[in-house]
Amino acid sequence: MPTALITGITGQVGSYLAEHLLDLDYRVVGVTRRSSTDTGSRIEHLRDRIELASGDLLDQTSLLALVDRVQPDEVYNLAAQSFVPASFEQPVLTGEFTALGVTRLLEAVRLAKPDARVYQASSSEMFGKVQEVPQHEATPFYPRSPYGVSKLYGHWITVNYRESYGLHASCGIFFNHESPRRGLEFVTRKISYGVARIKLGVDRELRLGNLEARRDWGFAGDYVRAMRLMLQQPEPSDYVVATGETHSVRDFCQAAFTVAGLEWENFVVVDPAFYRPAEVDLLVGDASRARRELGWAPNIGFWELVTMMVEADVALVTDELRRGLIQRGFAAAT
Repeated sequence: MPTALITGITGQVGSYLAEHLLDLDYRVVGVTRRSSTDTGSRIEHLRDRIELASGDLLDQTSLLALVDRVQPDEVYNLAAQSFVPASFEQPVLTGEFTALGVTRLLEAVRLAKPDARVYQASSSEMFGKVQEVPQHEATPFYPRSPYGVSKLYGHWITVNYRESYGLHASCGIFFNHESPRRGLEFVTRKISYGVARIKLGVDRELRLGNLEARRDWGFAGDYVRAMRLMLQQPEPSDYVVATGETHSVRDFCQAAFTVAGLEWENFVVVDPAFYRPAEVDLLVGDASRARRELGWAPNIGFWELVTMMVEADVALVTDELRRGLIQRGFAAAT
């Protein structure tokens, strides 16, 4: 039974990866930070099948002790400060987690389990002000946020440890991956949850920023398969993982409101407060190498993804109303 160590296991992607590895008969150990609040709702259904261990990307000693004790065969680094707008407000903290945290984890692996295979979660935000369309593994990087810059550091330090110390360390340059487990602060989930609240009469408007920004959106549950496949390759490398299709925020809005049987123009308000200081206008990935070498391809398309998210949030808001956690303020939208 191989052992996988996952940082960020309580996040959207971490929960899907844990499920995937458990289905493949892995021993799964998740790294969690000590906190006064419970942040494990996404993995609640897995509690009796996984192990949780305390560790912190800000604390080198805790990571070294953890890797030495667990002796993992595979390490998946998914933990980060991953919300782009927050990175402008907290650039130093973002760098500590998303950049230097990678170095701390790689150093722990190098010292305590150098034969472990490492996956680093890189990001399409590293492309930022894109230099070519679509973006592939050789496309020059031009990050446009502290988050993108931090991810680029994490990416290159992983490459450096691979080349300097011979670690089997691979980077997945993932384009946007969404699901009903996405955090409410991210635009796709903000839309699907907002649609549900409007549909059920809790709200009557949805305030958004730049509707013209275009992204390559896929299903997070599809993308975790690519992570594991990278670590099964004879040699480590870096792979773009994407659908190859691009849609605007406006497209996502239109699709989400259509699923709910509503006209999006009646409810969406553009609010400049939600614009980024430096916008990333267009991201679309070329995952031909991942398809060719890993045999990976997405199963869920754009419309299926939007439908999945809206239906899940309608069910969630319905339950919140039933339990009295929220109240209707308006008539249900039709």
